[in-house]
Amino acid sequence: MDKPDTLPRDAQSILELAARSMFELFASASEGMMLVDRQARVVWINDQYRRFLPALGFEREEDFVGHPVSRVVQNTQMHQVLETGKPILIDLLTNRAGTFVVSRIPLRDAAGQVIGALGIVLFDHPETTLQPLIEKFALLQRDLDDARRELASQRLQPAGQRQSKYTFASFIGLSTAAVEVKRQARRAALSTSPVLLLGETGTGKELLAHAIHAASGRARGPFISVNIAAVPETLLESEFFGFAPGAFTGADRKGRDGKFKLAHGGTLFLDEIGDMPMALQSKLLRALQEGEVEPLGSNKLIPVEVRVIAASSRDLHALVRKGLFREDLFYRLNVLPIRVPPLRERREDIRALLEVLGEDVAVRSGMQAPELTPDALALLEAQPWRGNIRELRNVLEQATMRSDTPRIEVPQIEAVLRESGLEPLEPQVSPERGPNAKAGVVQVPDDLLLRPMSQQVAELESRAIAAAMRLHGGNKAAVAKALGISRATLYARLEMSEIYT
Repeated sequence: MDKPDTLPRDAQSILELAARSMFELFASASEGMMLVDRQARVVWINDQYRRFLPALGFEREEDFVGHPVSRVVQNTQMHQVLETGKPILIDLLTNRAGTFVVSRIPLRDAAGQVIGALGIVLFDHPETTLQPLIEKFALLQRDLDDARRELASQRLQPAGQRQSKYTFASFIGLSTAAVEVKRQARRAALSTSPVLLLGETGTGKELLAHAIHAASGRARGPFISVNIAAVPETLLESEFFGFAPGAFTGADRKGRDGKFKLAHGGTLFLDEIGDMPMALQSKLLRALQEGEVEPLGSNKLIPVEVRVIAASSRDLHALVRKGLFREDLFYRLNVLPIRVPPLRERREDIRALLEVLGEDVAVRSGMQAPELTPDALALLEAQPWRGNIRELRNVLEQATMRSDTPRIEVPQIEAVLRESGLEPLEPQVSPERGPNAKAGVVQVPDDLLLRPMSQQVAELESRAIAAAMRLHGGNKAAVAKALGISRATLYARLEMSEIYT
């Protein structure tokens, strides 16, 4: 037999129930609570607040409780709450005990008169406990600003002009490696010097080139891209520098502007620069140094003002040593080098990438966005991804197109990988579930160990918190005690790790 519904129905009872529940929540989850009366005297503090007394200069509770709050707590605003009757929901308080995030709430009697105020310490040491949250929102704000600048520049650009397609917001990832790449790229956007993007195919080099242009002072100018590896060698010179009317048999009678001239006042992106023939490298170097080009079949020099961004998936240093790439051109391009890490060095970004890629696949195919099971996600995170994001997208798209439902499971992912000639790697075994759990032995692939130590520590910390949350049924106070950290630190780690129960 079902228990009778005991929830109140009248507004007053609902408010009383909510107030009681909120008080119990604050009492257990906050870092400390204080109650002052109408005369602004401290009449009560809870157990958590007592730990602040020594730092405030009090050895005994009776030296604190019963005294005017302005005398025992420096920089307090409790008087303001009592006088105005208005709460101060979020505020920073700095005194002898440190810096705190606090909330101050007026208390009223049945007649609505203010009879006291409740002060709640939400977080202590916000400069450390809230730093992950502050950094996260700072990154989001920068991406939003980038997107706004791009939209503004697009509105000001002439119709038909080639524009950049992406901003830094398009480069998905909050891993240490991804954040560092975006930091370097943003700095490059402030300069007019050549940029050299180095990394494997499929890592997002072209996307970053677009983003650098969109965030630069040249955003209103054209963005011209040319993939050197995709252009026949016999056409490269005319592709870059253009040609005069009748320059060769079959040439257009009107001539044609080259990429340098088309990019005048903007950015020229040279993709796969390592594939450029030696004969053309000298002409490219001259164009960069002199700021002028000579169309094929013409004796006229045309001045151009272009910012060059080059990219290569090949080892340019090795090509220079072999005599396959001009050393002087390399140093001319290698002013602001940026290494774009492969996907296997930022595995923690895979879930976010899958979400974005899934939405894009859905839009392009007209199908519902794929829903990957937790095991399927873990399987994808474990793969080496030699083709990086491009390969990840291909596997996801194939699995989506082959599935009769939006739900994607492990067998579907394994089938796509094997048909592509790859043997799927098993997900990393967690200590609490692995076959060697008793011995504490976990087999970790070498490429997972060859990453920044901060990433590995953060992942281990997240797993420890997740295990403790499961063990204690989501009781955050018990989790914090078991792990030997404060509740404020636990909340910050939960926010950063996106672990929710």
